[in-house]
Amino acid sequence: MSYELSRPLPASPGPAAANPPQEADFLESSLLRAAGFRHAFFTRLGGVSSGPYRSLNFSVAVGDAEEHVLANLERAAAVLGVDPRRIYYLSQVHGREVRELAGSERREAVLEQRGDALVGSSLDLACGVRSADCVPILIADRQNGTVAAVHAGWRGVVAGVIGAAVSSLRVRAAAPPELIAAIGPHISSSAFEVAPEVAREIADACGDASVVDRSRGARPFVDLRRAVRRGLIEAGMSDSAVDDVYGCTVGEPERFFSYRRDGQKSGRHLSAIVPRPA
Repeated sequence: MSYELSRPLPASPGPAAANPPQEADFLESSLLRAAGFRHAFFTRLGGVSSGPYRSLNFSVAVGDAEEHVLANLERAAAVLGVDPRRIYYLSQVHGREVRELAGSERREAVLEQRGDALVGSSLDLACGVRSADCVPILIADRQNGTVAAVHAGWRGVVAGVIGAAVSSLRVRAAAPPELIAAIGPHISSSAFEVAPEVAREIADACGDASVVDRSRGARPFVDLRRAVRRGLIEAGMSDSAVDDVYGCTVGEPERFFSYRRDGQKSGRHLSAIVPRPA
């Protein structure tokens, strides 16, 4: 499994960034790209936001200016090849609700809906999720071109959002689907220290005690990437159909936002995927 950076990573975004990058920076899955799906796991680089939201932030709710977020959406749209008004994401609640797009919705109306997975098949839209430590997952059906974007924090993993999203894709398929997925950057196992009861919930939910590391001290650490991969496999996907796009949101402040590291004044990344013809 592999990941690719779309362009060389600057050493640092810098304190002032008098000449900010003019293109949104992103990571790609070689698996999704080879299957013809336009997609991106955007980093924090290449936007117009300033201060703690520097620079490619996609959330107004965290305190950023709306005009900055809209400008950042335009840059993301240029990467994805869609109109910025056709990049959709939900009000995420760490649950398992899956929303399906008809293709005619206003972006603002979709944003008002609560949920953690978005499914769509219209060729001129992008299904997206926002994150700042939780796991973004992009899933696609190679048979019919339908896609899903999933937001999976530990609560979502426990609630079953991964299985719910995969089930929604299977229901939409006229023929047996051929699903592939990419797991994006998130808080890594070296940074995700949790309470013992949280670790138990996650291990029980994915049926794999090895996602928990209890050797590092009084509190356990959890490997969310392993837990998510396990969830995808339990939902019927093969291990070889799941790609890893690496990056630790906590440990790489020059590249990623992190709620755990920076608190409320953290920006939000966008991860998004565009359907393709069958």
